[in-house]
Amino acid sequence: MVVIRMARGGSKKRPFYSLVATDSRDRRDGRFIERVGFYNPVAGDGDEKLRIAMDRVTYWQGVGAQLSPSVARLVKEYSKQVAA
Repeated sequence: MVVIRMARGGSKKRPFYSLVATDSRDRRDGRFIERVGFYNPVAGDGDEKLRIAMDRVTYWQGVGAQLSPSVARLVKEYSKQVAA
């Protein structure tokens, strides 16, 4: 099954997450099918904190991909941010 989840990057104490579509059996930071966005929880002023390609997320959901709980929260937050 395909799942959209976060893959951790960055250095120690400075996390950076890529939002990726991947097979659920693959490791968290391992192989992925497509990168659909990113989340930077320690972004400073003027830096972009969250970017999601919503068209790709809706495509993957349309073909049966599931969102992880944390990605579902970020997608909901991004939708509100874009609508405003």
